[in-house]
Amino acid sequence: MNRFITAVTAAAMACTVSAASAQQYSFKAMGQPVATGLIQKNIEQPFFENFAEKTGIDAAVDYKPLDVTGIKDTEQLRILKAGLFDIVSLRLSQVSRDEPTILGLDLVGLNPDYATGRKTVAAFKSVVDKQLQEKFNTKLLGVWPFGPQVLFCEPEIAKLGDLKGLKVRVYDQNLANFVSSVGGVPVPIGFADVQQSLARGVVDCAITGPSSANSAGWPEVTSYMLPVAFQLALNGYGMNLNSWNKLTPEDQAKLETAFDGLLEEIWTYSETLFDDAVNCNVGGEPCETGKPYDLKLVEITPEDRDIIANAVQNISFPTWAEVCDKTNATCSASWQETVGAK
Repeated sequence: MNRFITAVTAAAMACTVSAASAQQYSFKAMGQPVATGLIQKNIEQPFFENFAEKTGIDAAVDYKPLDVTGIKDTEQLRILKAGLFDIVSLRLSQVSRDEPTILGLDLVGLNPDYATGRKTVAAFKSVVDKQLQEKFNTKLLGVWPFGPQVLFCEPEIAKLGDLKGLKVRVYDQNLANFVSSVGGVPVPIGFADVQQSLARGVVDCAITGPSSANSAGWPEVTSYMLPVAFQLALNGYGMNLNSWNKLTPEDQAKLETAFDGLLEEIWTYSETLFDDAVNCNVGGEPCETGKPYDLKLVEITPEDRDIIANAVQNISFPTWAEVCDKTNATCSASWQETVGAK
């Protein structure tokens, strides 16, 4: 009898130890704004809403899109550093004001297509991650694209030179410098306010991806689309280092594997969305992911292709390097050794 009780007690204690050793986590996650469209709706939000299944980690996630939190996208790194959110879908251009090194991933003219963007990310991601860990207590889990950022205008345009004197919505300083170089007047405006700003004439033109523009109704208040790719609109996922370090090594590996899968899914989906959204915006077929409009598609001139192709050497890199080196002494040198050498 005593042996039986002893065996039962030992088994109960083993179960208790096993239960205690099983890791359970609770994370707060901030996503992309709902207004940005289908990547947020169809890929990102379902991932976080099914986080335990997607990652194999016993974790509950409270997911909120940025535009329902009342927080500005420019504040995301500060929010992560403070630990107010555990995981944030970072709007990299917007947070680059706090860490200029980030812009080295997506200088104007650097990433004319998805294949080039993948190479840039592979070359420079570790440099950005190091800065974020040291300055913002944030681990960069990965980088993904909204897709080529193109120009939407209400006044008639036929080339980049027609931006002279026009007010153009921009989202980072590198893009602002480029717009100024072709004679435009850069105006920084948050994405959620752009459609209304175009409708009221606060700006004449604005830059974003075709799918995001379609979702936000920009073709309702513009007439022309020039599909020259200024940037690839790279974004990323950052995780508070304290939250990361709470994970067991096994769960860290599971999390990285799951995010690698999420990132690959977004890269592929983004390219599909871009091609379809261009069709939708100009009334072409097929148009399966957006609303059909009748924007006039402006043909890219050889001169404009040259302007964009030379932008990195002539405008983007020199102006960015000067700013970035002031806060990160090895910034431009690291870029030259990685991205510049590819």
